[in-house]
Amino acid sequence: MTCSLYLITPPRFDVDEFKPQLISALDGGDVAVVQLRLKTTSGEPAPTHEVATAAKILMPLVQERDVAFIINDEAELAGDMGADGVHIGQNDISYADARKAVGNDAIVGVTCHASTHLAMLAAESGADYVAFGAFFPTKTKETAARPDREILESWAAATNVPSVAIGGITAENCGELAAAGADFVAVVNAVWGHKQGPGVAIEEFNGALITRL
Repeated sequence: MTCSLYLITPPRFDVDEFKPQLISALDGGDVAVVQLRLKTTSGEPAPTHEVATAAKILMPLVQERDVAFIINDEAELAGDMGADGVHIGQNDISYADARKAVGNDAIVGVTCHASTHLAMLAAESGADYVAFGAFFPTKTKETAARPDREILESWAAATNVPSVAIGGITAENCGELAAAGADFVAVVNAVWGHKQGPGVAIEEFNGALITRL
């Protein structure tokens, strides 16, 4: 059993200032996925043109390191720009529309909160992964769902569709989610807010996951 890092960008950043931070993270160790998730200061999805500008600069840095680049919400943009896939929530476009936009060879991931039922529906539709969370308190986004790690255990036993654990995950608590069956752990603040920088944060996550697996 292996568990990989799924890295999500900060919700707001200056692209030129963020670029070296992303490079540091990617060069710090193993990262499987980078998701571009941009929000406005009020928490709404950022305008498409802002997402496109950031993707144009950041996507080559990610893909040239053989890391998947996924765009949050914007399925048509992901398809048009040649991203590796899109992540959609329960209130975004349908799985069918997302798949049509990005094509059969791209990744489509679906947020399922704390619901195995939603995850089964997504998996039966063809989703490439399902995301559960938030497992721990998080300041990244408001969420009422707080699943137990048993959902990861039951999901791993029932299906081969990969699961992503998200929400307040740190190098100190990621191991228990990996041990429960998470295929990926999604991280945000624990990397970008690390006192010693994102590169060190990735090293710590890699070490914690290897130790627990």
